[in-house]
Amino acid sequence: MNKNYYAILMAGGVGSRFWPVSTEDFPKQFHDMLGSGSTLIQKTFSRLSKLIPAENILILTNERYNDLVLEQLPMVNPSQVLLEPAMRNTAPCILYASLKIQKMNPNALMVVAPSDHWIEDEEEFTSNLQQCFDFCQNQNALMTLGIQPTFPNTGYGYIEFSKADTNPIKKVAQFREKPDYATAKSFFDSGNFLWNGGIFIWSAQTIVAAFEKFQPQMNVLFHSGMDSYNTSAEKQFVEDNYAKAENLSIDYAVMENADNVYVLPATFDWNDLGTWSSLHEKLDKDQQNNAVVNATVILENASNNIIRTDGKKLIVVDGLDDYIIVDKDNVLLIYPKSKEQDIKRITALATKK
Repeated sequence: MNKNYYAILMAGGVGSRFWPVSTEDFPKQFHDMLGSGSTLIQKTFSRLSKLIPAENILILTNERYNDLVLEQLPMVNPSQVLLEPAMRNTAPCILYASLKIQKMNPNALMVVAPSDHWIEDEEEFTSNLQQCFDFCQNQNALMTLGIQPTFPNTGYGYIEFSKADTNPIKKVAQFREKPDYATAKSFFDSGNFLWNGGIFIWSAQTIVAAFEKFQPQMNVLFHSGMDSYNTSAEKQFVEDNYAKAENLSIDYAVMENADNVYVLPATFDWNDLGTWSSLHEKLDKDQQNNAVVNATVILENASNNIIRTDGKKLIVVDGLDDYIIVDKDNVLLIYPKSKEQDIKRITALATKK
């Protein structure tokens, strides 16, 4: 394995659209959402470690999830878990981890990956990632893996490249915000748009230079901790300074501003598992398109539902089509899939009860 390869594994999200399974105390990345025998963070760590030395994988998470990370990834040294004392979106945590890695190894190449995505063909993922590392080794490039759209999705941002670009790795023309349906359909039909899957590849040198150029204030803040990174003083510096960082995504902070951004259209199956419907797509289903996880069921006149319980509880359903049915501890959710974007709002209401 190449000792210059590193990964930043982002595991701080709450996954509120998967309530009541995913909660603030136990988010979706720490659950076996697909019944595969491994949690999402375990699958992601295993996938990355096929190419990247395990000791070079840093896990970025909120302070409250430290014990969960170490419990689910016992092979990880506690020093590999970087704890955010405040939620500040993706740009501050990526800059912090990148400076820490650069101090360890100025020649580092790194991938930034969410911990809660599902990737089916791991060999293709490894091959695509190697292709990106090779490109970034020789180019001053900020790279992302673009996902081939399978339908006009309005829930993702898009990456546009020139139709005339015949190179396997494309120069990014621009990032596009989440579109309405008509715009998403035009993107899908045009053939030169990819979903923004939030997987990034670059050298430590290139990303640090980009922050210096586009986010000088944030850059000064985190550079002031260089002497403390990878020492016993790091924890105190982060406690004292992290919350001072502006709440910015890496797309908005850097990627949308830079002119050295490239995309590789991914050749693996990908699902961001952002909603119950996206999970339904990946699960085995019966002849009526019902997906069942951990439950024993009697289904009559029921179709297109996703049904999940703890402890193999018997669930009897009659006359429901296209519903989410989840039984978890003291919560029972029966909710139309067509309104699943409202679950985040419902979660907020439920936590007040």
